[in-house]
Amino acid sequence: MQPLMPEVVVNGVTIPAARIAAEAQNHPAPKGKPGLAWRAAARALALRELMLQEARARGLVPAPRDIAPGLRETDEEALIRQLLELAVIPAPVDDEALRAAYDAAPDRYRAPPLWEAAHILFAAPETAVAARETARTQAEATLADLRARPERWDDLARDRSACSSGKAGGRLGQIGPGDTVAAFEAALRGMRAGETAGPVETRFGFHLIRLDAVAEGAVLPFRAVLPRLREAAEKVAWVRASRDYAAELLARAMIEGIRIEAA
Repeated sequence: MQPLMPEVVVNGVTIPAARIAAEAQNHPAPKGKPGLAWRAAARALALRELMLQEARARGLVPAPRDIAPGLRETDEEALIRQLLELAVIPAPVDDEALRAAYDAAPDRYRAPPLWEAAHILFAAPETAVAARETARTQAEATLADLRARPERWDDLARDRSACSSGKAGGRLGQIGPGDTVAAFEAALRGMRAGETAGPVETRFGFHLIRLDAVAEGAVLPFRAVLPRLREAAEKVAWVRASRDYAAELLARAMIEGIRIEAA
């Protein structure tokens, strides 16, 4: 049986349709449009072949490196890395431009905030549907109690919270970004001091959260964020340069079986 998609030939080297189909599994596409995944796979394999051809034309000899404990580059991966190290020359990073970007929006560069919060947890396993609904109902009922009598928080936390912090009125002390699960932190970020929110669903169950105080991080001075800004700018510059190099290889290649735009 003939494949629905053709083989691709790159400067005389054939990339079988079966290999492209296998690679297409790594390229997501909208439902009902598998041709987009196939084209993306064909482009990726064509570009890989072009880089291998270029590396060999330059006389490069593979020198594989360890990339993780127990994981080493293949010869082809090493050749591609070595070629990119030679051929991709990113534009230099301009510290003055970074300073201008910083000055335009200094509020973007703040130290992490600190929250002083308390919570009441109604625990339920993620996979226990009935228990989750019960926990949600209990959380909503407790929230209604708190709306009517906010001074009962400590008593309700001790009596109803499944967290060990309930003994201390649910108080968590000072916490910062990363100290809680994402949904809990997102709720904190949307609250003002003195507010109570919930029920907030996490993998642990449902939480009622009270934000007692928040300390917004101070704006960091430019010299403190410059290394991070420079690193990010260098990554962007490398990506742009590598894309330009890929477009150059594609533009001068003879590729049959598919039309691949250089851009």
